[in-house]
Amino acid sequence: MSFLEFSNITKTYPGVRALSDVSFGVEKGAVHGLMGENGAGKSTLIKILSGDQHADAGEISIDGKVQAYASTRNAFDNGVIVIHQELQLVPELSVAENLSLGRFPASAGVIARRRMLDDVGAKLKSAGIDIDMRRKVKTLSIGERQMVEIAKAVMLDARVIALDEPTSSLSSRESEILFKLIGRLRGEKVIIYVSHRLDEVFRLCDSLTVLRDGKLAAHHQSLKDVTRDQVVAEMVGREISDIWGFRPRKRGEVRLKVDNLSGARLRTPASFEARAGEIVGFFGLIGAGRSELMRLVFGADPRSGGTIMVDGKTVAAASPHDAIRAGIVLCSEDRKHDGIIQGRSIEENINISSRRHHTRFGVLNRASEITTAETFIKKLKVRTPSRKQDIINLSGGNQQKVILGRWLSEQNIRVLIVDEPTRGIDVGAKSEIYELLYQLAEEGMAIVVVSSELPEAMGICDRILVMCGGRISAELARDQFAEKAILAAALPDKKTPDAIAS
Repeated sequence: MSFLEFSNITKTYPGVRALSDVSFGVEKGAVHGLMGENGAGKSTLIKILSGDQHADAGEISIDGKVQAYASTRNAFDNGVIVIHQELQLVPELSVAENLSLGRFPASAGVIARRRMLDDVGAKLKSAGIDIDMRRKVKTLSIGERQMVEIAKAVMLDARVIALDEPTSSLSSRESEILFKLIGRLRGEKVIIYVSHRLDEVFRLCDSLTVLRDGKLAAHHQSLKDVTRDQVVAEMVGREISDIWGFRPRKRGEVRLKVDNLSGARLRTPASFEARAGEIVGFFGLIGAGRSELMRLVFGADPRSGGTIMVDGKTVAAASPHDAIRAGIVLCSEDRKHDGIIQGRSIEENINISSRRHHTRFGVLNRASEITTAETFIKKLKVRTPSRKQDIINLSGGNQQKVILGRWLSEQNIRVLIVDEPTRGIDVGAKSEIYELLYQLAEEGMAIVVVSSELPEAMGICDRILVMCGGRISAELARDQFAEKAILAAALPDKKTPDAIAS
């Protein structure tokens, strides 16, 4: 028997069977990959492992003993730690306080802050994680917050650590720190590595399990003779030879023009434009200012200067409301915080921003809302048993589709800005989202894609603007795309933009 054993795990939710008779084992000291499309059952299996959900049938054993956790706390106390893709931190507390929650060192009933800082500092240093432990979590970037989550697992004596899409918000440098941490832990613990990134799985993992539609599609005790194409086929049930599916489009007049836009966290004013039918990419490392620039364009953050024009008309963009009325919408990089409305149905999430289109004389037309929701669920291939399903129960890829459906339900969209559109999304769903972006561009929309995945930016964009240190450092047309040149422009203290672009 393996150190960690899943035996005949079955879980059913209303209208859908999430897992069906899933069985496999993981050896002690192994880094084990867990892959599958969004909705394949990976998150459900991890939730059952962590005590967040309970299986309808089957059991989990660790070191030969059957585990039956009553709660996540119970699992935590028994050495099972899950680092979720959706971050579980207290924004108002410092890094050190977050890492000490539930186990604060105390003296005479008072938190011993000096000892807390010394303990956390020593752990972070030994792990090679460079974060100011006195900073409040709310001031950290998403990537930095992810590193804090990962640091939790390093600091605790866990027997099983599950990492759910751990690099989805990390820069290349931060990812390398994580890989080194995993290397140090290898041989001591069981590490379940959930990821859609094949390169990472083949680099880090000793073994691999693939789920599809809630069932075991494949289990590889070794990756020695397994190919990437084989795993993709196991995940999606078909061959995908070209995930990007790029196709040229006719580009029209300038649809979005940004001139000398300035605001917080931009080092210099930014200027760029996007034409009808064009997909313009923004690439850069975490902290480069890409998301901050898009929030200025959308009116989510106050701008201190510059102009924005849509189809030749100046946009006030003092608020998102102004931007939406002008035809600009933004799908934020942080789905949980800025995208989905938790506790509400798919139908409500799709219609929430376009409700005025379904209202006449102060009366809401429910039939119109239902039709809109069902139309976009079908068009975007959202996997759900019902439009009434709570959006929090959907996979990350399906949540992203619902957010896109919300904005597409608007009737005047000229510019679609998508920030990290495929973060934490499987290869099959990525292809579907790329196809949707191409269709929207072909219909005359200007698309702006912010991505920290260089292959994605190079795969789907007509032009790429590179940002570094709060400024646009280079602009390259598709026939100029070269990984080395783009990365050079994204790194500080490298060649000048003119030299890079030439």
